[in-house]
Amino acid sequence: MVAARLRAAGCVFAEDEARLLIAAAGGPARLAELVERRAAGVPLEHVVGWAGFAGLRIAVDPGVFVPRRRTEFLARLAAGLAPPRPVVVDLCCGSGALGAALATGLPDTELHAADIDPAAVRCARRNVRPFGGRVYEGDLYEPLPGELRGRVDVLLANVPYVPTGEIGLLPAEAREHEARVALDGGADGLDVLRRVAARAGEWLALGGSLLFETGERQAARALGIVAAAGLAARVETSDDDWATVVVGGRTPV
Repeated sequence: MVAARLRAAGCVFAEDEARLLIAAAGGPARLAELVERRAAGVPLEHVVGWAGFAGLRIAVDPGVFVPRRRTEFLARLAAGLAPPRPVVVDLCCGSGALGAALATGLPDTELHAADIDPAAVRCARRNVRPFGGRVYEGDLYEPLPGELRGRVDVLLANVPYVPTGEIGLLPAEAREHEARVALDGGADGLDVLRRVAARAGEWLALGGSLLFETGERQAARALGIVAAAGLAARVETSDDDWATVVVGGRTPV
């Protein structure tokens, strides 16, 4: 019955979603409420309160950007670049999923994260606390402790990269239920990236890496932005994950 209601509402994976909703509900009245919210178009992750990411169950509060499975590719790349006992900063952290995923596989990670959205900060604190992570509220680098300058081994920056004019083309789940600040990347989708790249060299340790996800058609311009900021830039892609990641490294002069 639950699956039928979800299927009628257009949920492609109705049976799988029904199982998750039943598990989250704890009783018939609560289940009916959850099913109606999902049928009304609320993202499943916001309805059940969590998202699966890199083997973790990440808490996701209403309005907070839902971590995408394709971003697991970025997490794997970052783990491969991190030295032992890394200092990791997760900018535009959203739920904190990236930082948490990285810290899971890297013992003794010093984890810091930041986001401008208060709801995201509250959510991220719950997700990174088990790893000893700290989350700051503010615009990009501004709230970070000054002692991190020149010490960051891995700078994760899953910046918003949807061009402003294309926000209306996004699925309703994202457009109507996720914070616009987590989606809108400005006229060409690269405004926030420009600001991140411009100061990355100031915060990265020698040999440190900046990693961020971008759209395939934006990759060449994003690469140029990172190179112009003085970092050794390259593009990594995963056909399996439908993901494009730009990596910028701070190399010896």
